[in-house]
Amino acid sequence: MSAAATPAREAMRLIACAACLTGNRVAEDRLGDGPKCGHCGAALLEGKPVELDEARFEAVISRTDLPVVVDFWAPWCGPCRAMAPMFEQAAGKLASGARFAKVNTDAEPGIATRYAIRAIPTLVLFRNGREVKRSSGAMDAGSLVRWVNQSAKD
Repeated sequence: MSAAATPAREAMRLIACAACLTGNRVAEDRLGDGPKCGHCGAALLEGKPVELDEARFEAVISRTDLPVVVDFWAPWCGPCRAMAPMFEQAAGKLASGARFAKVNTDAEPGIATRYAIRAIPTLVLFRNGREVKRSSGAMDAGSLVRWVNQSAKD
């Protein structure tokens, strides 16, 4: 392997398509260019949270090199509903640096149980498929962005 090929390989990021679950390699310097899935054509990083269910949760969490921020929420929860637009704003601001996802704990109790979600909203940051940090309670968009940026560095 040539020395010129090595930097290009190191600059690639694996991004799981939330639509078809295909793993896509995207050049790090192209993450902000609206990459699309090579299999189904869906946007990979559209700057909006993706809804995850039991079938898609593990694939998206474990097959995405970027930090994945999951909002565990429920439709009846007032603080969850109040934080939803802030979560979406943070997803837009960090579109090329983190993946944002939502799990409805009423619809997906198995995931909530597996991660011992005892209060909602609870945010969990995953890196390489593993939980690295969590926070319970609603946050505004600025606090969310700071929390993600700091957590991604830890």
